[in-house]
Parts: sequence; C-alpha cells; structure tokens
Amino acid sequence: MYNLLFDLFVDVMGIIFLLYSLSIIMIYLTMTVLSTLEMRDHLKKNKFADYKDVITSPVAPGISIIAPAYNEGKNIVQNTKSLMTLHYSKYEVIIVNDGSKDDTLDRMIESFDMVKTNFAYNHAIETKDIRGIYKSTNRSFAKLTLIDKENGGKADALNAGINIAQQEILACIDVDCILSSDSLTRMVRPFMEEINRKVIAVGGVIGVANNCDVKDGTVTKYRVPDSLMGRFQVVEYLRAFLMGRMAWTRINGLMLISGAFGLFNRELVLKVGGYFPKTVGEDMELVVRMRRYMAEQKIPYKVAFVPDPLCWTEVPESALILGRQRNRWMRGTIETLQLHQQVRLNPKYGVMGMVSYPFWSFFEKMAPIFEFMGLIYTIIMVISGDISAVYFIALFVLIYCFSIMISSFSILYEEIAYNNYKDKGDLKKLLTTIMLEPFLIHPRIVWWGLKGHYHFIKGKGGWGEMIRTGFRKATDRQNVSNA
Repeated sequence: MYNLLFDLFVDVMGIIFLLYSLSIIMIYLTMTVLSTLEMRDHLKKNKFADYKDVITSPVAPGISIIAPAYNEGKNIVQNTKSLMTLHYSKYEVIIVNDGSKDDTLDRMIESFDMVKTNFAYNHAIETKDIRGIYKSTNRSFAKLTLIDKENGGKADALNAGINIAQQEILACIDVDCILSSDSLTRMVRPFMEEINRKVIAVGGVIGVANNCDVKDGTVTKYRVPDSLMGRFQVVEYLRAFLMGRMAWTRINGLMLISGAFGLFNRELVLKVGGYFPKTVGEDMELVVRMRRYMAEQKIPYKVAFVPDPLCWTEVPESALILGRQRNRWMRGTIETLQLHQQVRLNPKYGVMGMVSYPFWSFFEKMAPIFEFMGLIYTIIMVISGDISAVYFIALFVLIYCFSIMISSFSILYEEIAYNNYKDKGDLKKLLTTIMLEPFLIHPRIVWWGLKGHYHFIKGKGGWGEMIRTGFRKATDRQNVSNA
C-alpha cells in the first residue's frame, strides 16, 4: 500500500513539474516573439523622430519629478544637479528628505542656497508630519523644492511630493538614479501620442551604473561591473526590460513600472489615493490600483513602456544587500497580489485579470517554491533509483541551454538597438556571466525568494538597510590610473 501511494505521489508530482516547466518554456518563447515585434515597431517608429519637437511643443505636459531621499548624503547633490539639467521646457524637481539621519538635508541646503519658506502644502494624501519646505534663494535653482519630513518610508515620501506637485505628470524616481538628458522628452511622448486610449503610466529601461564613469550627473562611459553579482544584474535587467516588459506592453498587460523611474498621470494618482505606504511593493501596487480604477470605470487605457536606456542606477554588488532587495521584492509581489485578489481570472479587468495576474501568481510569486520542490523531487527520484541518468542529464542540458538562449537574446537586443557596451571585453564578460548564472547566482535568487515567502508569513516588514557606495566619477578613475 505504501509503495502504491509513493508511486502515485511521484507520478502526480512528475506531471505537475513537467507541465510547469513546459509552460515556462512556452511563455518565454512567446514573450521573445512579442518583445521582438514590439522592439521592431519601436525602432521603426523612432528612427527619424525629432524629440526637440516635444521640448518646444505648446501642448507638452508639465512634469513634476519627485525623488525621495533617505541617508543619500553621498550622492544627493550630484544627482540633484543631474535632475536640474534635463532637456525639457516645463518641469520641477521635488526632493523629499524622508527623515535622513545623515547629512542629506545639510548638503542640500548648503549646495543649493536653500531656505525654509511658507510654501502652501495640500494635504490631499495623508503623510507623516512635514518639518519644512525649502526653496533656493538662487534663481538658477528656481525649479527646485526640498521637503523635509518625518521618516515614513518611500511611499509616504512620494505622497508628500505628490501633495505639492504642480504639474500634470508625475515622474517618480529613486534619488540615486541618473537620468539621461532626454529622458523626459522620450518618456512623455506616449502621453501625447495616444488618441483612443488614456495613457495612465509610462515606464522605461533601467541600466546598471556600477563601474560606469559619471561626470556632472551624466553617464559618460558605459562599462559592466567588475563583480559577478553586478554583471548578473546587468543581464537580468536587460532580460526583464527589453524582453519581459516589452512583451507585456505589446498586449497592454504591464502590471509593474520600476520604482526607479516611472511617469504617472497625477490626476489619476490622486483619485486612487496615491501610494500605499503599508506595502514594500508600492510601485507595483499603485500600477495595479490605477489599472483597476480604469477598468472599473470602463475607460480605455494603456500602460506604456519606452525601451530606451533612460535611467541608470547603482545596484547592490554585495550578496547580503542583494538578498535583502530580492526578499523585499518577493514580499512586495505577494502583498500586491493579495491586496488585489478580485482581479484574478476576472474578465472585467481584461488582459490584467486573465493573463497578467495569473502569470505573476504562478510564475513570479510561486517560482521559488516550485523550483525548490522540483529540486527535492529530483533528489528523491535519484535516491530511489526511479530516474535514469540519461533522462536527467538530457533534461538538465535542455533547461540550461534554454536559459542561455533567453539571456543571449536580451543582450542581442541591447547590442542591436543601443550598443552601450562597445568594449568587446564587456560583451565577453556578459556572455560568461550568462553561462555561470544558473550555477552560481540563480540558486541564491531562489533561496532569497523562499526567505521572502517565509518573512511574509511571519509578518516581517521593512526594506532592510540598503548601503550605497556612490557613483564613480571619471576623475576618480583617472586618479586611480595615475597612482
């Protein structure tokens, strides 16, 4: 009887894992095709585009850039200067000091000649107490506003910025990011071009700035990071943005816009109540809530994506810090999916309800659990002698080659469309990273995802400490070379 039950269990689990694996393969192949079509159309459409027309257009919407800052003293001045030099005619910059314990506030006040003012503050969205609002006495920084508030987390800081924003489009970014000079002109175009549908949000590609040269708030030389952990994230970001989000955009099923850089319709953000401070996945949760509102009001809408490398950020190269980040990402995903369970397989919400939500539930949220169970299942099969060596090796080689193929396509997209990494040595490093990732990196990603599930069940919240090393300036590299 025991043997019969064991055999039945093994057969059922084998079928489940086989179907899950085949589903993943088919989904990623489909996404590869969709992203290729979307990339082709984007390049064709923008081949002769003149973005200067956007800058001079009288109908171009105004943009409020909101950048929360917590203990960002190392980068805050440099990155604020970068935001002040973007090529756009009508925008403001709002830096929100979220109760920093370092010298973030002092550096801002000193560097930009700022003084506390009696600025009118609209309490449309409830936030932690505002300690002061600062403006510069230097007319060169007239578009800059600094909010000093009690610590409440990133979502709360963004809400404080939204409350004083004056423009119709919100650009919510991480303050440690560097935007390309034409980022706003490129990101705002979908808002202006769409006629039959209302564009509610626009996302863009996030690049890895580690080991790049930065001068005057601009990336001047692109290099891949020195560490394997950093190079892995270059590959991962290319795979996620140039393949994943391009494919979802093709079917208007995008549920996530990176918190590092995204544009949102301010009127709609206020209608849905701003960011939700009680989740660590505030970027995804806001997009889902905005999409729900539009679907429930039966208003045709679109979440757009611009596949241009417009934003560069420092990624963690320490396994400890990266693990905290991935733990938080998993908890944020679970929280968002649970908050919006009404969307699941509900045709009322269109593609989001019938395709996007199920995908995130089974192939993003549950992926670490399925992979861990698959590993345990394989070990049991090997010990019991119920799996042939030939079958096991063939399956392993198939999955390994498939993962390399998908990652290689993402690098190919970058090389064809943008070719930021012009050094052949960088390309070799990325290809080497692709081959090592399944063995050295992916098991850790699975483990961190499992810890995210465990910490969510235990009710553990918070972001965890994210340590920044600061961007490396071109002059720093020259000094090292001359030493």
